Amino acid sequence: MRLSALPAILLVGLFLAGCTSSSGPDSLTAGLPSKETTSSVARGPVPTTDVGQVIAQAEAHQEQLAWAGQVPQPQAFESMTTEGMAVPAERPVALVMPQNPGTDASPRRRAQIYSHQFRDAHPINFGKASPRKLAVHGVDVSRWQAEMDWPKLRTQGANFAYIKATDGGDHLDPMFKTNWKRAKDAGLKRGAYHFFYWCRTAGEQADWFIRNVPRDPDALPPVIDVEYNGESSCKYRLSRAKTLEKMQVFMDKLERHYGKRPVIYTAPDFYRDNLTGEFKDYPFWLRSVAAHPSQVYPGRKWLFWQYSGSGLSHGVEGRIDLNVFHGSEEEWHRWVARG
Repeated sequence: MRLSALPAILLVGLFLAGCTSSSGPDSLTAGLPSKETTSSVARGPVPTTDVGQVIAQAEAHQEQLAWAGQVPQPQAFESMTTEGMAVPAERPVALVMPQNPGTDASPRRRAQIYSHQFRDAHPINFGKASPRKLAVHGVDVSRWQAEMDWPKLRTQGANFAYIKATDGGDHLDPMFKTNWKRAKDAGLKRGAYHFFYWCRTAGEQADWFIRNVPRDPDALPPVIDVEYNGESSCKYRLSRAKTLEKMQVFMDKLERHYGKRPVIYTAPDFYRDNLTGEFKDYPFWLRSVAAHPSQVYPGRKWLFWQYSGSGLSHGVEGRIDLNVFHGSEEEWHRWVARG
């Protein structure tokens, strides 16, 4: 069918305008984000911040902890959600270890070791096996020590500090954030510990610790504190087999996440009932405030000795737990360097 002249002219004009104009429907969306998605992640506008500012923001974000908001997740792994709480996905230990741990071209500077200046409200005479003969002393702290003068505490002989972080599956020590930052600022080697609650699953407790304790490559290995607590609302005493099983689940999760084998802290009665001869490949931190560990835990190799629960120090009001590393100053530096 033939077209009249006028409609034909109009159609030709519109066609030519479409070829030369930039004001069509496609041009209205130019510069806007695409509506396409990849792996179900919506794309957003490209930030205009310069690269230096992005790097600075990323470094600042690394120090943020779980109590400040969203839990940071490693980019290389997926995450899952448990009871509304984001937790890291399971992954092999090998994936969080450096590929060439012995090829660091920039060796870390060794921290100064301060000699023991602590006093004790109830001193014990350990004889020739006195902890004073060991070189590297430290403390463990929680909210019960309240505000502390960390630089002064360090010069008194606190070369390292284990800081209470969590217990059970829902409690965070209210002083952890403050102590974690101030200990590092004062130059102490710091680590975090978890008080294990026997009426909660081991997986939930590991997830809670991971949620609240940053993965800092310079931190000491995490600690699982296993002991009897007469003041706890949990009155169960599990069988030895069940106790060891729960501990193993917790420690495996922490080792996968932090890339460091956890340290086991315990007391004489709990050790006697559950841990004699067990976990020979794990470092132990032993409480022994009346005798040398060799007398209380015969045959057990140990890394840390808690020798007093009644220590006194400038920079701290009240009493504080005192500990010592089992080795020389040189051995301490080598152990810290190995991570």
